[in-house]
Amino acid sequence: MLFRTAIAAFTATAALSGAQAGAAALPEQIHVEYSGSVLVAVPVANITITAWLHEDTYAGAANFRAGGLLRWFDDTDINATTTGYRDNPGRALSPWRYEHFNHASGTNRTVGIDFEDGRAVPDVNPPFGSMGEPPASDEEREGALDPVTAMISIMLSQPQGERPCEGRIPVFDGKARYDLRLERGSMEQVNARGYRGQALRCRIFLEPISGYDEGRKPTEEDTARPINVWLADMEGAWVPVRFRARTRIGDATITATRVYAGPMAQ
Repeated sequence: MLFRTAIAAFTATAALSGAQAGAAALPEQIHVEYSGSVLVAVPVANITITAWLHEDTYAGAANFRAGGLLRWFDDTDINATTTGYRDNPGRALSPWRYEHFNHASGTNRTVGIDFEDGRAVPDVNPPFGSMGEPPASDEEREGALDPVTAMISIMLSQPQGERPCEGRIPVFDGKARYDLRLERGSMEQVNARGYRGQALRCRIFLEPISGYDEGRKPTEEDTARPINVWLADMEGAWVPVRFRARTRIGDATITATRVYAGPMAQ
């Protein structure tokens, strides 16, 4: 469930305030590739996240191939895209259209979300047999972000908090409605294949709201365990370079193998 907790996955220094960070320039493109394992030796995930930041708009794409151990999606082979608008100076994101397709499900289902006047409206074809008990209401979907936009918002110092990794992000993934509650930690050393240096440790708690089928809603034990995400300062963005989550069979660790933050790549 890490992309229903990684993609975010997507700085300034730890002392930088939200107002100061908002004035900093942002990279035009952020691209990160990740590889993950459980108990060091058991591969569980390969993830790619790309964000393109234009003057007034943004786009994001993510690919997740996972063993069902991550928090944001339970599925195993997903391509997801999102598009939307940026306000000035561009750190607050307003999605317009989101889609994901799960190649491993066998349903040929496209899960889409349209955002009508700030409200997330599902557009799922073929429809789910159930939208959960209870389904996410209109009020609960008001102001919610899609999962990819949520990850990019973390990278851009989400506007809900005064500093990076603070506040709460409402998310709707086409069926489930949940909040991501962020708790800021300290700066720590990260030694990953794609990044070596200091990174801000961020604890992310998933708090389910609605849209879950019976037996599928995260338990109190699940919600009490945070996903730990380390965010590195790269060209004014907080880029996730490592994730760690405790699963029923051991600790899952996902690390960046390649990171790019800079001008738009050709």
